[in-house]
This record gives sequence, C-alpha cells and structure tokens, in this order.
Amino acid sequence: MKMDLNSDLGESFGAWTMGDDAAMLDIVSSANVACGFHAGDAAGILATLKAAQARGVVVGAHVAYRDLAGFGRRNMDVASSDLVADVIYQIGALQGLAQAAGTTVKYVKPHGALYNTIAQDKRQANDVINAMKAIDSKLVLMALAGSPLIGWARDAGLTVVAEAFADRGYTPQGALVSRREKGAVLHDEKLIAERMLKLVREGVIEAVDGSQVRVEADSICVHGDSPGAVAIARQLRLRFEQEGVKIASFVA
Repeated sequence: MKMDLNSDLGESFGAWTMGDDAAMLDIVSSANVACGFHAGDAAGILATLKAAQARGVVVGAHVAYRDLAGFGRRNMDVASSDLVADVIYQIGALQGLAQAAGTTVKYVKPHGALYNTIAQDKRQANDVINAMKAIDSKLVLMALAGSPLIGWARDAGLTVVAEAFADRGYTPQGALVSRREKGAVLHDEKLIAERMLKLVREGVIEAVDGSQVRVEADSICVHGDSPGAVAIARQLRLRFEQEGVKIASFVA
C-alpha cells in the first residue's frame, strides 16, 4: 500500500506567519506551494521551496483567485481570459523561484474557492486546464476525488491525481462540508488517522451523517493553516508507517 501526503505551504506573508512549513516538510511527500495570489510573498515562497528541495519533497503550484484579503476562499466569477492568464502567471512565477531553489514544479493544485469551483464548473475548469496545457502539458493536476473535473482534465490530455482531505468533513454525496457548517474541519489527530487508514484500506470515508462514502484517492491533504496541523500530519504518518503504508509522492 502506498499514499501521498500533501500540505498547503508557503502561505506566510510579510510579518504574518501561517503554519509551520519546516515541520510539515519533514512529514509530507508533496508540498502545494502558494504562488502569491491568495497568500505568500516571494522571499517566503523561495525559502519554502529551498526547504522542500533539501528534504526531497515534490513541489506543486497552489494557484488561486487573486484574493489576498479573503485568503482565496471567496467565490469569484472571473472572465476566462483573466483566469487563464492568472493561472499561467502563478505557475510561471513558482517555476522561476523553484529553479532558483534547485527544484522543479511537478503538479498544480488549485486552492480554496478556485479548487471547489472548478470541481463542478466546467467553464472555469477548462480555463485552468487550458492554462496548464499552455505553460506545460506535463504538469499533473490534483483534483477533488469523485468530482467531474477529473474526467474533464483527463479527456483534455492531462494526468490527474485524485485527492482526499484528512482534516475535512464529508457530506453523504462525497463533497466537502462547507466551512460555514458544523463538522467542516476535524481536529482529533487520532480519529483523523484512523479515518484515513480506512480510506487507504477500504476506499471509504465516514460522512457527517455516519454513512460510508466511497472515495478513490491517490493523495491525502492536511491543511497547513489548520490548528494542530503538524500534530495531525505526524500522527497520520505514524499510523501509516505502523500499518505498512508507504508514504511517497505520486510523481517520481
């Protein structure tokens, strides 16, 4: 058994610290690095990339809506021409910083509202797909497990990795519970670890109503900005290793 663990990193901005990138990079196998639109400044992003390279952690571009004030979690109706260019811009910026850090951007994981929107919205999904193909068609897209986006991206010729979330609640339909609702974010690291171990073994996650939701995923995310994120990721890795689940990125 094998599973990728990823986390959203590089999100500190100026004097404001978000998460503990150094600690998370000792645990995860893939790092979704902010590109400056929802979080992150150039110096901080570069430092995170250098730390990822030193630890052999695979790097992905965590692209987002242009929304620093809302941390990229506000829904936006962006024109296709703008969204395509914005995604290309962010990937290109991260590629330049990654080259300077001695590493390479291997995949793209949209962030926040953009991630959730393109999971279902074909127009914006195609904008992100077209942007990736325009800058580097070999980039892998990380997408919400079970979402229509996976089929759209594969039909367009992209390689896609399906993702589940360790620290988020699921609806009976397999969607993430809205952050505005009870049960959206989970905090008990031992409970989370057992949930994810069941996902790896049986391909199911318990929904907020107690039902079992089938989820096929190749990567599991622990949000770097969640309270107790490092403890959650550390417990998750510990339980996986105890049960013989290898932690490894989905790319070589």
